[in-house]
Amino acid sequence: MTAHDVTLSRRSLLAGAGSLIIALQLPKAARAQSGAAQAFRPAGAATFVPNAFIRVAADDSVTVLVKHIEFGQGPFTGLATLVAEEMDADWAQMRAEHAPADVKLYANLAFGVQGTGGSTAIANSFEQIRKAAATARVVLVQAAAQAWKVPAGEITIEKGILKHASGKQGRFGEFAEAAAKLSAPADAPLKQPSQFKLIGKEGAVRRIDGADKARGKAQFTIDISAPDMLTVVVARAPRFGGKVASFDAADALKVKGVVDVKQIGSGVAVYAQGMWPALKGREALKVTWDESEAEKRGSAELVAEYRALARTPGKIAGQHGDAEAVLARAERVIEAEYVFPYLAHAPMEPLDGYLEWNAQGAIARFGSQFQTTEHQTIATILELPPEKVQLETMLAGGSFGRRAQVSQHLAAELAMCAKAIGPNRPVKLVWTREDDLTGGYYRPLFVHRMRGAVKDGKITAWTNSIVGQSFILGTFFEPMIAKDGLDSTMFEGASELPYEVADFRCEVHATKVGVPTLWWRSVGHTHTAYAVECFMDELLQAAGQDPVAGRLALMGKEPRLAGVLKAVAELSKWTGPDAGNGRARGVAVAESFGSFVAQIAEVSVGTDGEPKVHKVWCAIDCGIAVNPDVIRAQMEGGIGFGLGHALYGELTLDKGKPIQTNFDSYRSLRIHEMPEVEVAIIASAEKPTGVGEPGVPPIGPAVANALARLGQGRPRQLPMVGGMV
Repeated sequence: MTAHDVTLSRRSLLAGAGSLIIALQLPKAARAQSGAAQAFRPAGAATFVPNAFIRVAADDSVTVLVKHIEFGQGPFTGLATLVAEEMDADWAQMRAEHAPADVKLYANLAFGVQGTGGSTAIANSFEQIRKAAATARVVLVQAAAQAWKVPAGEITIEKGILKHASGKQGRFGEFAEAAAKLSAPADAPLKQPSQFKLIGKEGAVRRIDGADKARGKAQFTIDISAPDMLTVVVARAPRFGGKVASFDAADALKVKGVVDVKQIGSGVAVYAQGMWPALKGREALKVTWDESEAEKRGSAELVAEYRALARTPGKIAGQHGDAEAVLARAERVIEAEYVFPYLAHAPMEPLDGYLEWNAQGAIARFGSQFQTTEHQTIATILELPPEKVQLETMLAGGSFGRRAQVSQHLAAELAMCAKAIGPNRPVKLVWTREDDLTGGYYRPLFVHRMRGAVKDGKITAWTNSIVGQSFILGTFFEPMIAKDGLDSTMFEGASELPYEVADFRCEVHATKVGVPTLWWRSVGHTHTAYAVECFMDELLQAAGQDPVAGRLALMGKEPRLAGVLKAVAELSKWTGPDAGNGRARGVAVAESFGSFVAQIAEVSVGTDGEPKVHKVWCAIDCGIAVNPDVIRAQMEGGIGFGLGHALYGELTLDKGKPIQTNFDSYRSLRIHEMPEVEVAIIASAEKPTGVGEPGVPPIGPAVANALARLGQGRPRQLPMVGGMV
């Protein structure tokens, strides 16, 4: 396809022969759907009412247009389950594909822009997509009733087949064309939970994208190939903040297959007829860098500065009582300092993107996590009206926050590469693993300084001073996330405890460092849960209390968190931290993204001195469990992800330069190191909440607390193994 072939109307994106389009209208982009389904219009009609989510085709397929990117966390399956449930469709009918970039139609109701993050996909679409599906069901029944000349109330649907007692029956596709001509009901009724056949049922559905991925049929950005397409790699400054002073492309242009070399805003782009010549051309490129404004501090220097800053007054993120006064007169004060390194996201698929453009318009294809801002970025750089730019979201091989870019740097670099080479020449930009690991946008480095007082077996005071970078302040996202100059992603999970401690104070310092940072899977909870749960365990141990019973005694205001802790204790047959046979058990709990998770880890120490995690028990309360199998997989994956980084993960800077460049130096959890995991999903009637991230925060502190019970000391500086700072 060329840009000449791009048709930029919503009609062309959603239309299909014999298709039925279901649409809903949102009163406001960021407000939860509460209005009724507005209208049905046949495919190809001149007007579509906003929020089209479902397409019923003549071939009997039911396609869900998913506004959230699918990069492994399961929205394709989850939202298709909701549609199949309300329509009583057969799972074999169900399809899912990414919705086009259109904020008016596909805004994330939690953000007000089209985008995925914060474990919001199922949570914000739960009612919205069910209403769309329920409306589709009602109109299909109406169409069948008219065709059969029977009352609509006498028609039932079972696994995608409409039936009448007279013996008449037919499939959805037979009535799609007729249904498209009917008016939608004002408010189609939703099923009651007692009627669910798919939602919350173990093994009821299979991953809708699993088979194609297993067969290699699923298409990712890296798979794109087009006539005359150029592959592009970019030489970027070795230190963050460095700029191109000059470059010599003579040797690069001698490499067979290299077509051109251009300077762009982020470095020097090498264009070639394939990946190999692009890489060889970049190796031959000579660049002189201006590092006068580059960040030259290393990790050790930053940690020392953070530690000093943590001992000075910061901005108050949360407080009640007078913790400082209690600590000043306390007989026993316990102090702990926790250091968290920079962490890379390191998804299996590094950043990449495809773009082609001409005077008539442009089309971009890549794993876009924030379609609205990336669409706008491309249009601005190419100097095109937004309506002439089409963005197609591709499947992506993971993200963990890497694609949720505040700076929109991937979209910007892709557009700059295309603009520099000129129109009518498709480009595919590829970041290598080394590019990604040394290119920044890490989980920020943080230091927590904790102080607590214990008296008569009780915790009487608690303070926490947090030091780290904010990637929100001063950006487009500040008004949505920050308040009074405080970035909540820095201290979420620490500014208010789930435990009843009479005197409490949490302070925060936002530092200025030239290292680009970004949210990382579970965002602030990735470090706050570790600091809070390790320190709570240390205080309980000092108070002579059991880790489970002591926590439960302080959870009077958190019944759901107490519920998962009780459940995981029962699941693991908890009798105390000593597991026998040289093993110990550690406990940790965390609420994040509206979900409640408790974990118990059974740990020993190997002959090499490294922790060995044998088993993890996990309980989660995430409201209505739409897909139990997906939830269990996300807990297992989150535990493996979090454990690997707690044990080994670290991105170290030496005079401003990243040391780790690939998986040989950026250590990940290996398959034989993955513990056995047992997951309990708490039955709940509450609205669904997130599962993509909440499995991560508790695992690190659970392991640390087990190590403390083995006499190893609670690791206060991560990673637990082989830290370089």
